[in-house]
Amino acid sequence: MPGGWHGPAVAITVNRTMLAHRLLTGLSRHHLACLVAELAEPWQAGVEGRRHAARGGVRKRAEGAGARHQLVFVDRLVATLIHLRHDLPHSVLGLLFGVDRSTVTWAIGEVRTLLAERGCTVPDRPGLRLRTLTDVFAYAQAEGVELRLDATEIQVRRPPAGRGGRRAFVSGKKKQNTMKATVVADDQGRTLWTDALRPGRMHDATAARNEGIAVCFRHFPDVEVLLDDGYLGLIRDHRGQAITPPRKPRPGALPGRVEQRERDRRPEMSLHGDHVPGSHRQGTNPLEPALEDRSERLRHHLRRPAFRSPSVTPTTLDTPFD
Repeated sequence: MPGGWHGPAVAITVNRTMLAHRLLTGLSRHHLACLVAELAEPWQAGVEGRRHAARGGVRKRAEGAGARHQLVFVDRLVATLIHLRHDLPHSVLGLLFGVDRSTVTWAIGEVRTLLAERGCTVPDRPGLRLRTLTDVFAYAQAEGVELRLDATEIQVRRPPAGRGGRRAFVSGKKKQNTMKATVVADDQGRTLWTDALRPGRMHDATAARNEGIAVCFRHFPDVEVLLDDGYLGLIRDHRGQAITPPRKPRPGALPGRVEQRERDRRPEMSLHGDHVPGSHRQGTNPLEPALEDRSERLRHHLRRPAFRSPSVTPTTLDTPFD
């Protein structure tokens, strides 16, 4: 073939109807059609607004004149859903849709903003959407729901050298370049709201304060929020509303202090993954043996092989095969 697979003569043609399949977008045809009908008008209004600002006034040609979009709105929405569900690079999506990578990047940026403005649906309450943290607190006070709040991080590509604010993405906990989002769930672990992504270096409590959680505590005094030890500052400022597990006693503490901690500790606080649903964070492997003391932890470490293949985890090596 002239040019080989990487040459300019190669062109991949994919039926765009197949790209809208449920296996790729995660939505049924009916749900996708409803989403298109809901978001098409706001998207078109945004396009016309930018054009009006660029022209400095009303349009000078008839509607429909001028260049056509390389990606119509339906394709933009489908490309965004595929990217969010399967994390395909923009260059790959550009190859599938027959456009440049920059076109896909611009389209995903537009549609993600529209999706975020829709808010999060409330389980068992069709038609109700929570768009801000204030909405979440108002819903929790009206329904008597106890909230769980925590931050979760995802690893991102390292910013280019010389870029301003590069160190802001280095997480002190993960020791990697990450982005952080605050997630709020109900007492059953169902996601109610997530905020915007922030640099991983930002403290969890700072991210919550930037979203206005202090104002929410003042306006909704009956709402209780379960937090972890990373939000101790909120506990000092909002006692009785911001609740964390009792601090672990120091080594050599009196037996009565240990027993008091176990009595004060709520059953739901012992769940793995703090208070955020498991779909937002990566938990420990259930096959990993429980290590109760230092000697057992050392013996377990010595049993592990010295060489670890990238495709084989220590758990699979230590677990006998059937």
